[in-house]
Amino acid sequence: MIVRRLDRAALAARVGELADLLVDTVHGGASIGFLAPLDRAAALAWWTERAAEAAGGRLAVWAAGEGDRTLGTVSLAFPDKPNSRHRAELVKLMVHRDARGRGLGRRLLTTAEEAAAAAGITLLHLDTETDSLAEHLYRSAGWTRVGAIPDYAAAPDGALRPTSVYYKRLGSGGPTGAPL
Repeated sequence: MIVRRLDRAALAARVGELADLLVDTVHGGASIGFLAPLDRAAALAWWTERAAEAAGGRLAVWAAGEGDRTLGTVSLAFPDKPNSRHRAELVKLMVHRDARGRGLGRRLLTTAEEAAAAAGITLLHLDTETDSLAEHLYRSAGWTRVGAIPDYAAAPDGALRPTSVYYKRLGSGGPTGAPL
């Protein structure tokens, strides 16, 4: 399976595949900001908006796939404030239900962490549904849990669920990180 960084053009070319992945992820029960049923048009619109963020340097997106099929993705979101350029938020780590259990989530996570460190990012943070499979992945990858916020977000079925907040320190540099 190949993992590649998507620039604006590559992201725009894969927006349909990424939309299909987003729909599958939501319909599989992952709490990633959307309610079920998520229609493909809404998923296409959401990914199309991400292309502008990628072009502006506020978002780095990686996709993993086999052949013409995108089976996973992960992104790093960069703050726009001068005092926070050393950190990034890990967002939208998704693995298609057909590809789960093969280490793809860990590979995508490692790819984002290594790219962030190479760019001078020294701190990553994220939030994820408490007690989810994703939370297990982050803990096993050395992320530190800060705590949980009750009733933070609705799961795809609409039920309010807690979220856990995590961080991970990278490298040993100071606050000099630059967007990838």
